[in-house]
Amino acid sequence: MPDATTTPAVALSGIRKSYGPLEVLHGVSLEAREGEVISILGSSGSGKSTLLRCINMLEVPNGGSVSIHGEAIALDQTPGRAPRPRDNAQVNRLRARAAMVFQSFNLWSHLTILENLIEAPVHVQKRNRKDCLAEAEALLERVGIADKRNSYPAHLSGGQQQRAAIARALTMRPSVMLFDEPTSALDPELVGEVLKVMRDLAAEGRTMLIVTHEMAFAREVSTRTVFLHQGRIEEEGHSSEMFSNPRSERFKQFISRENA
Repeated sequence: MPDATTTPAVALSGIRKSYGPLEVLHGVSLEAREGEVISILGSSGSGKSTLLRCINMLEVPNGGSVSIHGEAIALDQTPGRAPRPRDNAQVNRLRARAAMVFQSFNLWSHLTILENLIEAPVHVQKRNRKDCLAEAEALLERVGIADKRNSYPAHLSGGQQQRAAIARALTMRPSVMLFDEPTSALDPELVGEVLKVMRDLAAEGRTMLIVTHEMAFAREVSTRTVFLHQGRIEEEGHSSEMFSNPRSERFKQFISRENA
């Protein structure tokens, strides 16, 4: 068994991803240790969301390897064929350990918020329905929308839907949480309520990888920041140091533009 003290929660090695002739990721390597919060920044088209989606195989890399807590995902990357996982059961199991929160919420519109939360634990993880209901109720209380348990997603604000999506991810009891621009679809006045929930998760010591444009959040909450440019890591390091003393001219330009 891997040593939990030395084995990264997530390890990406030489990740390449192409769409036809367009190569989006050019051999990206990145590790996230247990309890780290890593913000992934970059301009539109830099490959940051694609990189995140490669972790749980929503995008299958054309080259390189992905490991979750020391377990490498078995991939078929035969040249001339579309890349694919060799073992879908392994992917489904590891997806539960690395839960994703999407920018567009992805809640099931025909289910109430409470039903959204218990769907996967009951039907995928085969857990006891009564226990899942109790856990879901507690999570909705924790993210501040317990009063919306019997509402449908369409009746919630964007911020409330995103908090429900975070609670739904937590019902899977993940060891790693992946956030793909979780506030980009929200009106500005709703961003704060979602970031508060994420700050609370970070304070608990959860392992999180976050694609975001929220510069203040990246600087204050994340332990490390990664800046992607044209499918490569241009700069990475401790967040406070990167924002205070950026080494890359491209990153300097990026943060000045985002803060303008």
